[in-house]
Amino acid sequence: MATKRVSLLFGLFILLTSGLFAQETATSGSYDWRDSSLIPSKRLGQHNEFLNNQYNYPAKPRNQWEVGLKVGTFNIIGDVPSQFPTPGFGVHVRKSLGYVFSLRAEYIYGMARGVNWKARTAGLADHWIDAGYTGGANRVFDNYKANVQDLSLQGVFTMNNLRFHKGKTGFVVYGLAGFGATVYDTKVNVLTDAGAPYNFNSITNSNVYKDRKQTIKDVKNLLDAGSYNVEAENEGPARSKLFGKTLRFSRTVGAGLAIRLSDRLNLALEDRVTMIGDDLLDGVRWQNVTTSAGPGAGTTGRVLTPSYDIYNYLSLGLNINIGSKTKAVQPLWWLNPLDYTYSELNSPKHMKIPKPVLDDADGDGIPDQFDMEPNTPAGSPVDSHGVSRDTDGDGVPDYKDKELITPTTCQPVDADGVGKCPCPDESCFDGFVAKNKNNCGIGDLPSISFSAKLYRLGKDAEAVLANVADRLRQNPNCKIVVTSYTCEPSKSSQQLSWDRVNTVINYLVEKQGISADRLIFKYGESGGDCNTVDLRASETGDEGPNTVPAPHPNLRRR
Repeated sequence: MATKRVSLLFGLFILLTSGLFAQETATSGSYDWRDSSLIPSKRLGQHNEFLNNQYNYPAKPRNQWEVGLKVGTFNIIGDVPSQFPTPGFGVHVRKSLGYVFSLRAEYIYGMARGVNWKARTAGLADHWIDAGYTGGANRVFDNYKANVQDLSLQGVFTMNNLRFHKGKTGFVVYGLAGFGATVYDTKVNVLTDAGAPYNFNSITNSNVYKDRKQTIKDVKNLLDAGSYNVEAENEGPARSKLFGKTLRFSRTVGAGLAIRLSDRLNLALEDRVTMIGDDLLDGVRWQNVTTSAGPGAGTTGRVLTPSYDIYNYLSLGLNINIGSKTKAVQPLWWLNPLDYTYSELNSPKHMKIPKPVLDDADGDGIPDQFDMEPNTPAGSPVDSHGVSRDTDGDGVPDYKDKELITPTTCQPVDADGVGKCPCPDESCFDGFVAKNKNNCGIGDLPSISFSAKLYRLGKDAEAVLANVADRLRQNPNCKIVVTSYTCEPSKSSQQLSWDRVNTVINYLVEKQGISADRLIFKYGESGGDCNTVDLRASETGDEGPNTVPAPHPNLRRR
């Protein structure tokens, strides 16, 4: 009944305090990183360097402490089934060392009880033997009442405050692990208030699960209330003692969920398990066994339980953040460490953003970093790259061209962009044809480049020759001279020169269908680029075969 009253009062207290502090949640989850009053003096140097853009990372702010009060159920998991629920109370102080890790000092006081549904006929603990119980036909039922005090230091790891799509969270999940010390005092009920042994033989011992509760109820009805006044077996001076109670070092693990009520308050549901390396928390460590002293001889004995007792504390707690709100932020496990980064990306207040370079020195409307002609005269029309327009493509920009559109037949033009158009009849060519009767009008032809010591045609060279073949087909009266050069008077150089000319001619004849009679074969010339084959229209006096035997065929490269 008392437990229900405490739970009711505790629930009312939570509702009251959550109403008082609910209005504070407007600023939850963030702080002003420029506020120097939040930075401890030992980190002011880093803070100032950060504000002056000399260091990339803001200083960690001063954050509040957490004090927690909790109530719950405390149970021992051992040889004797624990009654449920049995109360436990706790208090802790917690301090953040970072956004994920924090340290917590905790004290808990637990009161556990237990009654076994299974009768014991052998392997009795010392407190039964000392009270006159002999086992055998006189069976007993193990029971205990234990008061446990636990003081521990724990590392707490927050698991979900680093958030990428939300500035803050209304709850945090955490795990904990730590070590400490446990003091326990276990008593048993082995004698009546009058000091006489109990007669447990009147109780039906059933292994059927549905009858276990009734067995436990019968045992509790038989035992005198408040008679847990006999010390349970504790190995006496063999174990460390504190104020006469057994002292053991402990290891603790656990997990919890804290729900934010306001900037000051949060409610935590937590479960922790503690191991102390002791099998006497419930006062029992023996099992009923039968050992053989010889063939056919059976005796009862005591065998040590292979596992240690542990205790579990499931609690509901109210945690309070203490400290000045003007000089410290909330405990860091409630803050998202990405707050600063995302706020700067969304609305920069600190980062140094370079000024956009949009200068336009010549005023043509194209920024200098994109202007391919940065000194265009004022008023000159330009294209999207800032280059002066040349509408007729005569090489004279429009702003200087006195003849804006010059026909192609009238080009080239003079410095003012004015072309010289041909005569309307053949009289303009009088004397020209006579001087150079073989001029076919095919114009200048490109050269073919080869890689050093190679004579194979690449894709680019084949494309160039295809264009030459097209021009030959458009000028059927033209012949061209194919010439290659040597750089040294060696047989290999002469053979390479021959191979390159032969490759070009074969491509024009075999791949492009040009008649071999229109090609003149020249190789081994001097005064030219050794890795180039020149093509030109034949002139008066240019005669020669279209094929020549290889000078050194045995040196022909593969």
